[in-house]
Amino acid sequence: MQLTKESVLAQANKASKNTLMETLNIEMVDYGEDFLVARMPVDSRVYQPDGVLHGGATAALAESVGSFASHIFIDTENKFVRGLEITANHLKSVTEGFVYAKATFLHKGRTTQLLDIRITDDHDNLISICKLSTISLPKKK
Repeated sequence: MQLTKESVLAQANKASKNTLMETLNIEMVDYGEDFLVARMPVDSRVYQPDGVLHGGATAALAESVGSFASHIFIDTENKFVRGLEITANHLKSVTEGFVYAKATFLHKGRTTQLLDIRITDDHDNLISICKLSTISLPKKK
């Protein structure tokens, strides 16, 4: 079956039901040959006590889009994907609008993957830079 942009995004968003992604209102919004983009609204659900975007919510957005990217671009009929490590460098605060996370591969190995995830705001300002490593393990038959 040929994967279309619409089918990939619909599948990813359907899989988010009743998960942290749904709680944070994370939505996959764009997909291409080598990237996946998600967005998350910045509102009181993801604030720190002082009214700015919480770094943990940013990391959850990054891990969500990076894990989905690994899932989409890896042979998931025979393998499953798990996150190994995430790092996040927060560069700028956000108080409203949306943040967008674009995941691209730095390394796409058979077993391990490394993704670069850039978080930007509605004005394309760089908010955070994240790195996510994932592992693909064989499914037990």
